Amino acid sequence: MCGIAGTYHWLDGGALTDRLTAALAHRGPDASGRYTHRAGDSEVHLGHRRLSIIDLSETGAQPMVADGLALTYNGELYNAPQLRAELVAAGVRFRGSSDTEVLLQAWRRWGPGCLPRLRGMFAFALFDERTGELVLARDQLGIKPLFVARRGRGLAFASELKALADGLGTTLDIDDAALVASLLYYWVPEGRCVYRGVEKLPPGTWLSLRPDGRVERRRYWSIREVAERAAAQGLGDTDLHAVVAESTRRHLLADVPVGMFLSGGLDSSYLTALAARHRPGLPAYTIGFRPQDARFEAMPDDLRYARRVARRYGVDLREIEIAPDVGDLLERLTYHLDEPIGDPAAINTFLICSAARAAGVTVLLSGMGADELFAGYRKHRANLLARRYQALPRPVRRGLRAGVDRLPVATARRGYRSVRFAKRFLSFADLPEQVAFRRSYTMYDRTELLDLVNPDLAGAVEDVLAEHAAVYADTALDDVVNRMCLADARMFLPGLNLAYTDRASMAASTEVRVPFVDVDVVEAAFRIPGNRKISGRQGKVALKQAALAVLPHEIVYRPKGLFSAPLRAWMSRDLAPLVHAVANEGVLVSSGFLRRDAVARLIDEDASGREDRSKHLWHLLTLEYWYRGATARGVLAA
Repeated sequence: MCGIAGTYHWLDGGALTDRLTAALAHRGPDASGRYTHRAGDSEVHLGHRRLSIIDLSETGAQPMVADGLALTYNGELYNAPQLRAELVAAGVRFRGSSDTEVLLQAWRRWGPGCLPRLRGMFAFALFDERTGELVLARDQLGIKPLFVARRGRGLAFASELKALADGLGTTLDIDDAALVASLLYYWVPEGRCVYRGVEKLPPGTWLSLRPDGRVERRRYWSIREVAERAAAQGLGDTDLHAVVAESTRRHLLADVPVGMFLSGGLDSSYLTALAARHRPGLPAYTIGFRPQDARFEAMPDDLRYARRVARRYGVDLREIEIAPDVGDLLERLTYHLDEPIGDPAAINTFLICSAARAAGVTVLLSGMGADELFAGYRKHRANLLARRYQALPRPVRRGLRAGVDRLPVATARRGYRSVRFAKRFLSFADLPEQVAFRRSYTMYDRTELLDLVNPDLAGAVEDVLAEHAAVYADTALDDVVNRMCLADARMFLPGLNLAYTDRASMAASTEVRVPFVDVDVVEAAFRIPGNRKISGRQGKVALKQAALAVLPHEIVYRPKGLFSAPLRAWMSRDLAPLVHAVANEGVLVSSGFLRRDAVARLIDEDASGREDRSKHLWHLLTLEYWYRGATARGVLAA
């Protein structure tokens, strides 16, 4: 895994490319490289920071140049051995064993037609010296990032937004509408960028720029089309266990040590059991919390299950405890996350990856993606339950709502998890399908969001809500469970989970691979009808049945764990002073972006135990720290 950057037809592009590349040093501490080509008024500069994973020799160095093609590439191709064999059979001769060279030769032979054939995670820039064309491309599912800034005929790109923000400085300004989207979701969705004038190249897309100014953008892979086609085909003879096992085997391809995320939940345990077959004794990492915090949050005992899996499969388990001094990490993490992301799981990822890197492990496998594709989140079951709830007589629903509203979510000594769940459920159970689904995982309803932000941003609120509705409706799937899974795979997975995983892991100079977020696994997932994903109170039913091939029943059917943090405990105790400082002296409140009375109301509701506002307050902290850091680096406020 690496960091890539570059410029095309950009005034003083060489100096800017050097700045962009330097800002990505954490993504590639092993080596750096630079390529320059000038022809007439056409000028291209490609930069690279290398994290050596496959072919550690100089034959894998980048930017890689051969016979008029120059490539800077960030990613891993798990089918590189198969593509190499096909190219060799066609007469191609290779200098080394890197997947970078496979990609370069695949492009030479097949051009853009090679893109649908690639299996892995990638973002790259490829320049053709003969035509002066620059091509940028991103993997099918958006695992690897690529940020692009265009100015007239010129273009600058980088693996991380912070590089462009540092390099372009005062030529950028913050997009308030993207901050509004961040408040709703607690991340900035793929279709938006927190800086005006910068875009995220969409997943499954390539972009071509030519010296005459022509620009071409093509989508070579669409998860919506794949999902609809797979659903129409149905299960057939699909062996889900075989598909997951093969993806896991491919994701172990590396010339350096490989480890695992192991929470003790189904997804990470399944992958660990499969990986241990090929790499006995591999290291695994798990997160724990102070006992008093876990009790207050009523968190499941994930450590107990992680230890059981480690013993059963001969895994070297390493445990990391997170205490509430994570407040000290906020400034560092908000810088590395590029955009305001309010999910504390980013801290877990960073600490696990830091511990792995310190132990010499530079590649880790994660179970991310299974919940989105196989309907494993509580929200999926809750939205199905809401359809049944709506059939209850209206007086019964009013009575339930009134009774639950009076219950506290916490007292001074403990939190009540079941009450939190009940209040959350009743906040959306009466709503239409798309609105209910959005409300089941976002931070605010329409009225709350309008009350929280400056009145001038009312239009942005309506635009953000309309965007969600448009994405959710953009499918021919008639299965409500798979409609939710598809929406998650298009919004939640790339916008939040893959984004924080990439940034937090690369901040520690490690590579995290996600075997469930694989083209073949995605197709298999959407072949499965919703009633095979959720049955009664069980989610991920099809995946659980597949996992029984290698996991014991008590691991497969254990209560769902949480790759999160005891936010209620932290907010009510250790981080309370920071929260009050944001409400009283924060830049976002002082500037008028947030309404002081609305923030104070959130704090009061949380402190009194009437409502669980811990996620809201954590995200306000991350948003405040991100905003301070961005403006301190010279980016202009909107």
